Amino acid sequence: MSEHNILGAVLAGGQSKRMGRDKLFLEINNKKLIEHTIDKVKKYFKKTIIVTNQKNEFFTRNKLTTVNDCIEGQLGPLVGILTAMKWAKENITNCEWVATFPCDTPFFPEILVKNFIEESKKKESLILCASSHGRNHNIFGLWSLNLYEKLQDDLVNKKIRKVQDWTEKNNIKNLEFEFKDYDPFFNINTEEDLEFAKKLSKKIKNEEK
Repeated sequence: MSEHNILGAVLAGGQSKRMGRDKLFLEINNKKLIEHTIDKVKKYFKKTIIVTNQKNEFFTRNKLTTVNDCIEGQLGPLVGILTAMKWAKENITNCEWVATFPCDTPFFPEILVKNFIEESKKKESLILCASSHGRNHNIFGLWSLNLYEKLQDDLVNKKIRKVQDWTEKNNIKNLEFEFKDYDPFFNINTEEDLEFAKKLSKKIKNEEK
């Protein structure tokens, strides 16, 4: 499966303040944190980009396309979404959607990517985001490029910064996921989170044997 009308985008523009060091390249099971996301996403789309302001040899060595935020100022993930939309409009003919994924959530269910692709064909909503047990995970999103001008205006002129605030105003549809043993949308922000993730990864690996 390699969708031509959806751009995959890994959002990696955070400053890792709570971690105290760059978390993108920290490792779980000898695999960089960002790689866990990239490897799940890239096989489903013809093109996947990394939205980041960083320069790192990891990206060039792996022939990954990186794109700087289209608006300067560390304005949060909405700018990352807008940046991916802008890149898609300028570089992919007939692209209709951008699918976004955070770089620090290594356990998310891969079926989410398949669900985004299926939902894009229904065209029932301009935004689809993941949720689990009543909690929204809006960085896991499918965004129609028809919203590009509106998002740009809301960011620049209306100063909207929170993804949750923006999605609630724009016909969002939530894709609900259930879980029992652990939250697959758990994201890593601190050293404690990283240690927990390492233990969880080993547990999952042992259960799969």
